[in-house]
Amino acid sequence: MKKHQLVIFDLDGTLTDSAQGIVNSVQYALDKMGMVENDRLKLQAFIGPPLISSFQEFYGLGSGDAWQAVQYYREYFVVNGMFENQVYPGIPVLLDELHHSGRILAVATSKPGVYARQILAHFDLLQYFSQVAGSNLDGSLIDKGELIALVIEQYQHLPVQEIIMVGDRKYDVEGARVNGIESAAVAYGYGSREELLRARPSYIAESVKELQQLLG
Repeated sequence: MKKHQLVIFDLDGTLTDSAQGIVNSVQYALDKMGMVENDRLKLQAFIGPPLISSFQEFYGLGSGDAWQAVQYYREYFVVNGMFENQVYPGIPVLLDELHHSGRILAVATSKPGVYARQILAHFDLLQYFSQVAGSNLDGSLIDKGELIALVIEQYQHLPVQEIIMVGDRKYDVEGARVNGIESAAVAYGYGSREELLRARPSYIAESVKELQQLLG
């Protein structure tokens, strides 16, 4: 595999194992909305896509109620959920190696950018990234393709062949394809193997170690 000059990473399920905090935040929001969901595995479907879309799709909420649920989610997330999280083993070493090899690293996440930067700083990872593209708190800029495009715009001198998106869900692969760049799907995250295979990424890495070998 060729070495890509710009490597764009997803956050949840790719750099950090954030399931506990996200699931706790969703449960808190649903409870505040008068809904009870005890199946925590079911709530992992919220990891990756925009929150407002997930509340609408999985719980049938209208746009107004879904937006209220997002506000309740944030009540818990900003105090506790953000830090009920851990970096996948091997990720700091991978980022350090890529950074010192001269590669440009960025993050594209549907999570609000202000939260993404706080999480990366908390785990001492922010230092590796030249750009963190996230959604806005008002619910805009949540499409992964748009977020990836926002990163690419800053590096117009690079041919698309030198850019790759790394993520664990179909949204990352689809967002990469829309922008004409390659994608590496990580099978250790939250997307099922079936989901990843259907999305047809350029590469699949079974582990952080394999991702390290792929990115070289």
